[in-house]
Amino acid sequence: MRECGSMLRLRPYNKNDAETIMSWIKDEKSFYKWTAGVLGEYPISVEQFNTVSNLMAFTAIDDNEIAGFFTMRRPRESFEELRFGFVIVNPEKRGQGYGKNMLKLGLKYAKDIYGANKVSLGVFENNESAYYCYKATGFEEVPQDEIEKYTVMGEEWNCLELEIKL
Repeated sequence: MRECGSMLRLRPYNKNDAETIMSWIKDEKSFYKWTAGVLGEYPISVEQFNTVSNLMAFTAIDDNEIAGFFTMRRPRESFEELRFGFVIVNPEKRGQGYGKNMLKLGLKYAKDIYGANKVSLGVFENNESAYYCYKATGFEEVPQDEIEKYTVMGEEWNCLELEIKL
């Protein structure tokens, strides 16, 4: 038996991946945990999702099957810090190390290709599985003077800031 995710690879996102990735989001709450509403109101169209092509977007594949997706962007002019976003793993593959492996590949890419020395991301406090995945990958919580809050579906959600030094 081979180790899970051992053949995981990253490739540039292409718009044919959209329907598969979007099929993983089954409800409104999951959608907002994933996008914070940045891509539009639930449910979004394939066209709306494809605006991620303006970012450095990556699809993780395992045996030619789409296993995950995330984006990288520069919060500032330089490439010293990159920010991960829209991180998602196929629900059928969750809890098996795919998220961690995908993030590790992303971190290696950020460092080796772009020369980044830090990667940051935001995660909602109520998205525990994602939070623990980031912590397991080595991300640390950044103390904030003021926690960023989003109003989602009539609730207030706290957004935590995490980072990892490369």
